[in-house]
Amino acid sequence: MKALNRSIACIALLWMGTEGIAAADYEPLVIVGEATVFAPGSASTQFAEIRLTFSPDGRTALWFSRDRPGGAGGYDIWMSRLHATHWSAATPVPFNSPVRDFDPAFSSDGRFVYFCSNRADTLGGDDVYRVSVTDEGFGAVEHLGAAVNSSGNEFAPMLSPDLTQLLFSSDRAHGVGGHDLFVARHDAGNFAVAQRLPGSLNTSANEFDATFLADGTTIVFARANDFRTDRVDLFVSMLGDGRYDGGTKLPSSINGENDTYGPMLDWSSPDRFTFSGQRDGSREMNLYVVRYRLSR
Repeated sequence: MKALNRSIACIALLWMGTEGIAAADYEPLVIVGEATVFAPGSASTQFAEIRLTFSPDGRTALWFSRDRPGGAGGYDIWMSRLHATHWSAATPVPFNSPVRDFDPAFSSDGRFVYFCSNRADTLGGDDVYRVSVTDEGFGAVEHLGAAVNSSGNEFAPMLSPDLTQLLFSSDRAHGVGGHDLFVARHDAGNFAVAQRLPGSLNTSANEFDATFLADGTTIVFARANDFRTDRVDLFVSMLGDGRYDGGTKLPSSINGENDTYGPMLDWSSPDRFTFSGQRDGSREMNLYVVRYRLSR
């Protein structure tokens, strides 16, 4: 797979500045149309499928499953390729390990896939890694080190459209709640020490599974008081005067009666994001794609 250049980020920013500006009394994020299930029978199945990410050219899809058989470990990342108008049968990626591998996210330039794992070189629980994308497939796996990772658990890494900020959650010590959202500045392949997002977004609940939208500042994220026992919903938070607001819950067209989490911006179509939900009568989490616009 050929790496794409950084123009996707610029295109996304221009699009958000010129399309779909709504009246001031609209919600921060407007859902356009209905959420559609992604690749039923291949990607979305009877198993738990979570956090769908597309390559910038829109021809490769990655996600992870907690329980789909045939992978290397308990949690594995899966891949499907677009052939003409249909998605191929899912296969496990070659960089899976015998332990947990989850929360994949392409970078906007297509050069890397960021993900989490608890393989042997972690600093504690689940850590953030990345793997290079090559013409032949995938390269070497790289641990992102102590500037990003901690002795706690890190979930759902996502590099901003302009490649300058790594967004993720962590339950490291001295947090506001269980999991909080953090960003680590990124420059020339190096990461600065991660800092909590400023403002009132992080609370005594768990804030996790976050994505930047196409403007590079607005964040869609998951929140639950206890994500093991309480329902998880998606929220949107906007940046103002350098600080994030406390978040607005997304409408029932996104949040159903059961858990909804795992959002990710679609690099191949920046007016869309993906998410995972237990909805439409399914007993497990499936993968969905939906269009949106920002009200400012």
